[in-house]
Order: sequence, then structure tokens, then C-alpha cells
Amino acid sequence: MKGQLQSDWITGLNAIRGIMPKKFFLLIGFVMSSASLSVAEEKMGLYLLIGQSNMAGRAPIAKKDEGVIERCFLLNGQDEFEPAKNPLNRYSTIRKGLNMQKMNPGYSFSKAMLKEDSKMTIGLVVNAKGGSSIKQWTRDAKFYQEALRRMKAAMEKGELKGVLWHQGETDHKDPEYLDKLRELVKNLRKDLELPKLPFVAGQVNNAKEVNDQIAKLSSKVSHTGVVKSEGLTAMDRWHFDTKSMKILGERYAAEMLRIQRGQ
Repeated sequence: MKGQLQSDWITGLNAIRGIMPKKFFLLIGFVMSSASLSVAEEKMGLYLLIGQSNMAGRAPIAKKDEGVIERCFLLNGQDEFEPAKNPLNRYSTIRKGLNMQKMNPGYSFSKAMLKEDSKMTIGLVVNAKGGSSIKQWTRDAKFYQEALRRMKAAMEKGELKGVLWHQGETDHKDPEYLDKLRELVKNLRKDLELPKLPFVAGQVNNAKEVNDQIAKLSSKVSHTGVVKSEGLTAMDRWHFDTKSMKILGERYAAEMLRIQRGQ
């Protein structure tokens, strides 16, 4: 009886296929894919990536790095998540031209984080702007407010797990940079209502004054980490090459995991 019912069901489906347009089945497939994305969104760990050009991404993207990052999603221009792929700063509301957006540390960061947990799904909110100063990331400034707005939209579909910050090239001679960075951390934690929100800052290329200040962040502010730029190479005065950009992202992941594990 069961076999007959199954046979009748298959026969009926084949009959429907014969009379229904192909678009119907394409629609069914789209709905099923959307449902899978919705399930993934419910379990997503979210990360906010902000700063200037290295966070926007200036490293060349190799052909092998152009594909979708499995189990990783990117907040798009409609504040919806889609499968993530390079360049990750493509939907930044403050970015420079799209053709300038290349590989940033978020690529290898995501892959390293996902490698740690086969059940993890990551959602990225990337809103960086090349050439920006930390003065443009104060609480009442457009860059900060846009990052905050997009992050809050993303938090309807996941849980914020941390912030990645890479900036300082523009302000590499600012003797008060650390104070401004501490203020940024404080503002984000207050406005996102997460007093222990992990925050990782990365050093820039070959700029001792600002790098020395960034290095002190973790000793001044709890639940923060620092990614060193030691050993990395740049294509020009400021921008890391592809190999170093990947190493930088892996260092961000290591620091983020250290903070999350309470080490």
C-alpha cells in the first residue's frame, strides 16, 4: 500500500511538471534557498568591521579567492544578508568607488573563525572608508552612525560577537590617538548595549607612534585585543599585500577567540 501511494505521488508530480512552467519550479527552489538562509541567520554570530583603507580592502583578490565563503553571510545594501564573497566592503554606505574595494582582513578572519567551529555561521557588517580619520568615527559623526544603524539592523538576525577595527594611518602622528580609540570602544558598547563587547584593533604599517598607542589598548580597556603588524609587508606606504592581508585576518581571529574564551 505504501509503495503504491509513493508511486502515485511520483506519477502525479511528473504530471504537474508536464503542465506547469519551469518558472514554477525555479520559484520553489528560490523559496527553499531563502528558507535555508533564514535558518542560518537565526544562528549567526555577527561581526562589525570598520576603519579606513586596509579594512575597506586594498589587497588584490586572486581568482581562487573570488568565490563565496561557505557559512558566511554579508549584510547588503538592503540590510539583508547574502552569501559573502570578496570584496567584502562592497556594500559600505560610506566607501569610495567600488573598483577600489579589494581584499580586507575579513576574508581570512571569517575562514579562520569558521574553521574553529563546524556548526558556526558568521554574518559580516562591513562599513569602512579609505582615508578616514578617527575624528570621523566620533559618536555624532556620519561614519559612526551608519555603522551603528547597519549593525542594529543585522542584530535582528543574529548575535553580535565582536568588532574589528583597523585605522590609524591618517592619524599616525596623533599623540592622543589611544584616548580617542578608548572613547570609540566605550561608545559602541553603550549604544549597542553590550558592555563586554569584544573589540580588536589592528596596528598599521610601520608607524611607531600610533602603533605604540594601539598596543596599549588591551591593558587599558577590558575585553579588547590588539593585532600586531610585525612581519607584514605592504604594497606601498600603508596598504598590506594579499599574503599579509590574509595573515592579518588570521591574527584578528586569534585575538577574537582569545577574548571570547576569556583568556
